[in-house]
Amino acid sequence: MTLFFYLIIAVITFFAFLHAWARKDYDVSRTVVINKPREEVYNFVRQLKKQPLWNPWFSRDPEAVMKYKGEDGKVGASFYWKGNKKVGEGIQRIVKARQGRIFETKILFIKPVKVNALTYIGVKELEPEKTKMVWGVRGHLAFPLTIISLFHSPEKELGKNFEKGLKNLKKILEER
Repeated sequence: MTLFFYLIIAVITFFAFLHAWARKDYDVSRTVVINKPREEVYNFVRQLKKQPLWNPWFSRDPEAVMKYKGEDGKVGASFYWKGNKKVGEGIQRIVKARQGRIFETKILFIKPVKVNALTYIGVKELEPEKTKMVWGVRGHLAFPLTIISLFHSPEKELGKNFEKGLKNLKKILEER
């Protein structure tokens, strides 16, 4: 019985050490240049109803339930989704919208794991028909996500989805 007790203490200590050692905050972003005017890019990406067209997470469950509230693209508008295990369940709410420049949303993932995050999109005109766009997310990881992040880096996991989404967005906007 004493050996079992020491084994449990050792396992708890090991996980506590990993949690203390792991990074708690993350900020992942990717950039793309789109051959369209800044306002056109901004007006498209700020609309929550258009996110399933280019955001790769929503292609994981075409049958996901999606509900919208408020005036799309304006501060306070929100988007609720519930899908399969790959999509999960959550709420996204617009918290900042500076016309033609910055767009931020708060996301609460309810399932499969409860996580809060801030997504951001920034657009900058490079030339009249060329726009640079940054899409990113920042947040804080709690236990046990801190330990999982040691093996599945948010930079890598989220980054590849951002790259795919930006590629989708570029294709959609440039073919319009």
